[in-house]
Amino acid sequence: MTIYAHTLFKNEERFLWYSVNSVINYVDKLFLWDTGSTDRSWDIASLLKKKYKDKIDLRQYGEVTTETFPIARQEMLNETDADWFIVLDADEIYWQDSIQKVVKCITSNTSITGFETIIVPTINLVGDIYHYQEKEAGKYQFGELKGHYNLRAIKRNINGLHSKGVHGVWGWADQEGKQIQERNTYKFVDAPYLHATHLPRGEGRVDDKKVPKRSKKLKYEIGERFPLDFYYPEVFFEDKPDFIISPWMPMTIDYKLMAFVQTPFRKIKRRFIKNGVGY
Repeated sequence: MTIYAHTLFKNEERFLWYSVNSVINYVDKLFLWDTGSTDRSWDIASLLKKKYKDKIDLRQYGEVTTETFPIARQEMLNETDADWFIVLDADEIYWQDSIQKVVKCITSNTSITGFETIIVPTINLVGDIYHYQEKEAGKYQFGELKGHYNLRAIKRNINGLHSKGVHGVWGWADQEGKQIQERNTYKFVDAPYLHATHLPRGEGRVDDKKVPKRSKKLKYEIGERFPLDFYYPEVFFEDKPDFIISPWMPMTIDYKLMAFVQTPFRKIKRRFIKNGVGY
């Protein structure tokens, strides 16, 4: 049973190193394609390629827009000669136990009529690495599951599998154009990953603004605080090059002030105003 990972990145200097290292030892190959980074993301990706050599397919794909994003995803899919693949965004960091559970689930699925996709929980950071978003903020729905969840592993031989939709409402669809989560052939695995989607991810604010849709993800919000004995993903404690930015920096005073004002309104909106999925 072969498993690939797909990582498209642009200006992901803060978490790219941790993301790739958290998964690379559990997959057969990882596509690492740069879509126009202007920070040190390419330097980090090059170091990862040097470290893992044959496991990483590294390339400078070129700029993408919200409209051409699905084309890049489709090209990755076209080159995926594997039984399964995992979508790994550069702001997603797995615990060893989590990625092991996902891989074990995939490799034990030998039935022809078995599940085709895997859904996992996400823990969304907000403000800094010490805080996470409340459960009421989670709006993704897969059957009876609603909240902070994401579809992250896909069986390659789904009939007509293809990339569909612009960035923000993009997804995988089958030969009939149906989103694969609507086929109800998914399996939930309690294997969460840490998601830095709402944190700064490029070297600076200007780098984040160059990425389509990212400005909508940056949240000013006071999140729930992790307990003092919270067990963070192991990759944060492993050796790394000196220039890799530490994940342990707390939110700034300016951020706290903005978040203090905006948080009550965000919480009220979540509880009383229904929003659609997407951004």
